[in-house]
Amino acid sequence: MVRANWNGEVLAESDQTIVVEGNHYFPPISISEEFFSDSDSHTICSWKGVASYYDVQVNGKTNKNAAWYYPSPQPAAEKIAGYIAFWHGVEVREE
Repeated sequence: MVRANWNGEVLAESDQTIVVEGNHYFPPISISEEFFSDSDSHTICSWKGVASYYDVQVNGKTNKNAAWYYPSPQPAAEKIAGYIAFWHGVEVREE
């Protein structure tokens, strides 16, 4: 089981993550949606495509752009379409 934790809460939990470039991508159904809000940020990866971001809000604190996903990835990354990965202090670990 892999868990993503931040500020004392579990943001996502799954035994079916996909690891790409050292990041665990969590299935969309595995996230605790109440902690996520859409961000206006986007970045581009040369082989995955355009990434969209979520801000994470837990216990009165906001972690801006702490989660990202590829809504319509390039063909080489299609297996992670919609899956969510984390950074900016979010602890992701296998348990």
